[in-house]
Amino acid sequence: MAINLEKGGRALLSLPKFVIGLGWDANSSSTGVDFDLDASVFILGENKKCLSDEYFVFYNNLKSPDGAVEHTGDNLTGAGEGDDESIRVDLSKINPNAAEIIVVVTIHEAEERRQNFGQVRNSFVRIYNPDTNEELLKYELEEDFSVETAVEFGRIYKRNGEWKFEAVGTGQKGGLEDYLNKYN
Repeated sequence: MAINLEKGGRALLSLPKFVIGLGWDANSSSTGVDFDLDASVFILGENKKCLSDEYFVFYNNLKSPDGAVEHTGDNLTGAGEGDDESIRVDLSKINPNAAEIIVVVTIHEAEERRQNFGQVRNSFVRIYNPDTNEELLKYELEEDFSVETAVEFGRIYKRNGEWKFEAVGTGQKGGLEDYLNKYN
């Protein structure tokens, strides 16, 4: 049975291999332009910085050099039910210097398109077993991000040799660039 997390909630990840599913629905845009939300992952060391540029996994770099994190591809519209973008994780392969995996979702060209997360609803991050499709945990973002163009949905971190997930749900106005500046 899946654990439903609230903001700040944490749960132990007992499987080394799992999939992070991210989903959202966009309100019809008054700008007349479709929404293109993008999931990205930053694999950080103890210093809270990316291990290297190659450990920033997104639609133009689909796999980390250690093979532990793989983005399954960019969904340009978010149409349909269920997960809009997915990231496969295999912690048995992760670089031993990795201490954290940050999962963010940004709105592509948000400023030019005059879009923000206040126009997005039903946002969630979930972790499930890829072999059985059993959902292990889920965090539904319930906040109204009226000006934010990027949201850190959650983070996976290592403490005392165990990997855990934390539901973060924190937004930023500067889009992906803010996260690149923060973690690179």
